Amino acid sequence: MKTILITGIAGFIGSFLAKRIFQEHGQDVCIVGIDNMNDYYDVSLKEHRLQQLLGLNANLHFIKGDLADKEKVFETFEKYHPDVVVNLAAQAGVRYSITNPDAYIQSNIIGFFNILEACRHYPVAHLLYASSSSVYGLNKKVPYSVDDKVDNPVSLYAATKKSNELMAHAYSKLYGIPSTGLRFFTVYGPMGRPDMAYFSFTRKILKGETIQIFNHGDMRRDFTYIDDIVTGINAIIPSPPKASEDGTRYTVYNIGNNQPEGLLYFVETLEKNLMAEGLIDKPVEKEFLPMQPGDVYQTYADVAPLERDFGFKPSTSLDSGLAQFVRWYKSYYHGDK
Repeated sequence: MKTILITGIAGFIGSFLAKRIFQEHGQDVCIVGIDNMNDYYDVSLKEHRLQQLLGLNANLHFIKGDLADKEKVFETFEKYHPDVVVNLAAQAGVRYSITNPDAYIQSNIIGFFNILEACRHYPVAHLLYASSSSVYGLNKKVPYSVDDKVDNPVSLYAATKKSNELMAHAYSKLYGIPSTGLRFFTVYGPMGRPDMAYFSFTRKILKGETIQIFNHGDMRRDFTYIDDIVTGINAIIPSPPKASEDGTRYTVYNIGNNQPEGLLYFVETLEKNLMAEGLIDKPVEKEFLPMQPGDVYQTYADVAPLERDFGFKPSTSLDSGLAQFVRWYKSYYHGDK
């Protein structure tokens, strides 16, 4: 039986990935999940995701723990000897990193170091880990390519994600750990993160509050639906990178929609779907503000390498994805009333 360790399993991407793996492989796979269940956002949503998984397959082993706890990480590897590690646990959020930098060093740097050390001492067939589109900083060339220079982060969050890529490369070179970094581009969908714009906008709109539109609405994001994301990850899991000329088994991919949308169009599409579900009857008031520290004007993924190597082709439109999110939000928070 193949054993897959997913860190951040109660998180948005982690929970959907575990569900997809169980749906496709059933009893032929064992998933070990680690999550510290912190209160960066509503813990009850994390518990909801986790309960869904626990009821899905008996081959899920959940461990409540922090990746910064090296002893806990090593105990987990010693007990389960995972074949594959998917490291999705991280302190997320660009703006939060300005006011709470310690959380990012603990989780994204020390936590990832502990995962690398564990993979070194308990060898794995493949390590996949979450990077971010934020590593591109203020790059002007679009779409963003993994060959672009990414040495000018504009937030601590982005700096930690670039650091993860560098650390993974060093450990791959030194200890032969096959590693794949995934630069995620604005992932959204049902049961998503409440700190993301589409989620917080929905909450404010339904309260009748004014929503804040930064950079006066002149921003673009490569919104990527959660089902497309897990399809991509799932395809990569069984295919660790081949050795390069210097023997290093290391690669990085963009994983995004390859179709950036304007912020105002995004808000209008969200409002349209909220009206279609009978949650509002008119557009909401908007306050237009300047760009915020740490934000970037646009994200735009060049996913050609991922399409070439794994046939990755996102198929969910923003309208369809937001419609599914709104239906879930209505059911989860309003009981379909």
